[in-house]
Amino acid sequence: MTRFAGKIAIVTGASRGIGRAIATRLGAEGARVVAVARGENARDVVEAIMAAGGVAELATADMTDTPSLEALVAGVLQRHGRIDVLVSNAGMTRDQLMLRMKRADWDEVIATNLTASFTLCHAALKPMIKQRSGRIVAMSSVVGQTGNAGQANYAASKAGLIGFCKSLAREVASRNITVNVVAPGLIDTDMTKAIAGDAQKDWSTQIPLGRTGSADEVAAAVCFLASDEASYITGQVLGVNGGMYM
Repeated sequence: MTRFAGKIAIVTGASRGIGRAIATRLGAEGARVVAVARGENARDVVEAIMAAGGVAELATADMTDTPSLEALVAGVLQRHGRIDVLVSNAGMTRDQLMLRMKRADWDEVIATNLTASFTLCHAALKPMIKQRSGRIVAMSSVVGQTGNAGQANYAASKAGLIGFCKSLAREVASRNITVNVVAPGLIDTDMTKAIAGDAQKDWSTQIPLGRTGSADEVAAAVCFLASDEASYITGQVLGVNGGMYM
């Protein structure tokens, strides 16, 4: 498949898990992938994409630093002159019950999971508006829809992304730019492996399909929303959760 031939796609948090799967799939389908992570963390992803015949490049950025993110977008525009797909995937957790949660835990999660998306979109919108096309996909979570004890910061950031993207979708639809959200459920990644055994079992019992999802299944949803096949879809939240939240 070459759905993204000639397209420039930025993927943040591309070094592992869902981000890696998204970057790999976009590369396999013809996009020039800008794989973003801290330091050199995404280098092996870039090398894997290129070894498979795709085109990719490494970019580094600090999701909590506005100048770093603005420089990332400016660099892509300088090198390629356009941005066709922006996947805001980078995220983090600092789980703790509210009474024990430190303000720093709140600030860092909001900055990484929510404010970074604002900064990236703000920087990428002008070129997308100028070219009168663009696809923005942000990664939320089922927790942003349901809430979860011990994750007030994470849930707030992911719920905030939904409101942000719905509002932005209304603003830019007339310029042929779509903005959508993918909300994964319990996906088999390093992040979910860190969940204690009993807690993970409790979550699993809430999944009608009876299993965890894979990063590739999430990547398939993201790539659909980023493709021309989804040209009439905007402002939507696509749950990839096995029925956990309906």
